[in-house]
Amino acid sequence: MHRTKISTALAASAIALGTAAGAGASMMHPTLGAKLAGMGHSGVVNLTASSTKGDVCWTFDLMASGLTGASIRDAAGMTLVKLGSMYATKGCVMVSKMALDELESKPGAYHVWVDTKSMAGDIRGTLSAGMAHASHM
Repeated sequence: MHRTKISTALAASAIALGTAAGAGASMMHPTLGAKLAGMGHSGVVNLTASSTKGDVCWTFDLMASGLTGASIRDAAGMTLVKLGSMYATKGCVMVSKMALDELESKPGAYHVWVDTKSMAGDIRGTLSAGMAHASHM
């Protein structure tokens, strides 16, 4: 009788752990997007995070001149991921597993900053789960 209770309790615990692990995995968002605005410009960026490849790829749809760089930053402005060594409309960059986990699990905590010749982060937007769509098209 005592063994049956322990076995039942262990089985219930295993199911609960499996459900919790599945819930955490479902909260991961490998496709992210942000609507960008600033300096009279607007556009979007879409990102694809790949834990298996260990990278983040991006595509900007942003019509502006004088763009020098782009990065993903936290609320305090600290850089989490630099999107290339200089601004590029498309590209991929290797990213640490920790950074990927952060981006995929809490995209709204991060912002994409696009730097111009005059200032870092002149054009920016908050990341969200799913693709962003340009409203100017």
